[in-house]
Order: sequence, then C-alpha cells, then structure tokens
Amino acid sequence: MPLSERAQQLIPKAKIISFADWPYQQAAIAIWQQADNQTRYLDDRDLDTIVNLEPDLLVSSQQARKLRDNANSIVDNARQTVLNQFPTIFQPGGDLHPPHRAEACWRDFWNFLRCITYGVAGQQIPYTSAEGLENMRLLYQELQVPLGAMISGLEALKQYSLDYFSDSEKTAITPYFDHLIAVMKKF
Repeated sequence: MPLSERAQQLIPKAKIISFADWPYQQAAIAIWQQADNQTRYLDDRDLDTIVNLEPDLLVSSQQARKLRDNANSIVDNARQTVLNQFPTIFQPGGDLHPPHRAEACWRDFWNFLRCITYGVAGQQIPYTSAEGLENMRLLYQELQVPLGAMISGLEALKQYSLDYFSDSEKTAITPYFDHLIAVMKKF
C-alpha cells in the first residue's frame, strides 16, 4: 500500500535530533550532522575525531560505541519483547500488518537507538528537535502507528542497552533513554 501524500511530506521533516544548541566546535557538530544526514551511527573514525576536538567526551564516546556495537542485538531483543507483549500486532488485522509496517517499526527502533547514541556521545539532554518530533507525531498519526507498542519497544531498548553497562554507567546512560521515552509518551 503506497504512502499518502501527507505521509510522504512528513517523512523528511520527522527528524528526532537537533544539534542546534550543542556547545561544541563546528567541526565536531558537522560530524554528528553528517552521520545523521546519512542515517548512520557514528563510526570509530567519527568518534575518535570528536574526542580529538572535544577531549571531555572520551568516556561518553566509549559508551556510545558500546551501544552502537551492540545495536543489532539490542534491537532484536526489543523486537522480541514487543512480539511477546503484543502477539497479534503482526497478524492480519493487527496494527503492524502487512509485514512492511513491522519492518518500518524495527527501523524506527534502530533509528531511536542511533539518535540516543548521538546524545550519549555528546552528553546532551535534550538532544531532540521539538519541530522534528512534532512532525513525527503527525506522521505517526497519519500512519496509525501503535504508540503503545512503540513505547514498549523504547523501554525494551533501554532495558537491553543498560545490560551492557556497569551500575554507575547505567545511571549516566538512563536519562538519554528516559528523555526520548517521555517525549514519545506525549504523542
């Protein structure tokens, strides 16, 4: 089923992240912006360059790297949690049927985690764009995205991500997840 014209107009505007108020050198911001424009996680070279420009971000860049390196496992586990909590959501008549709707959901989980890693690497909360998230809210309404399942997925992303960190690191990482969860709960 093709997307509506309204959905097609909202998709490029539905950007989660904003670097506008980040207090770093423009060269560092450009690295985050380029990765976001390419819809990819920061790679090792990106993170190393950011740390060379902004040495205070060494620990947070290592935390972002750990999330990135485990992203596929984290997203797979979050997907399984959603499947367990909403067993009929993918069946005919379910909110994420046909299969391309489910695939879009998993892509969103992957992108949520990607944006969270940007916030972690930059030690920035909030890291979201109010305008971009408003467009995402409108897009989700247009596409009739099941918000309960999305929030459940975000909470699962948090749970499985935190498994990779020590207790003190969990304290530092948790607010990045909580920020996006709180924003999405307002949808």
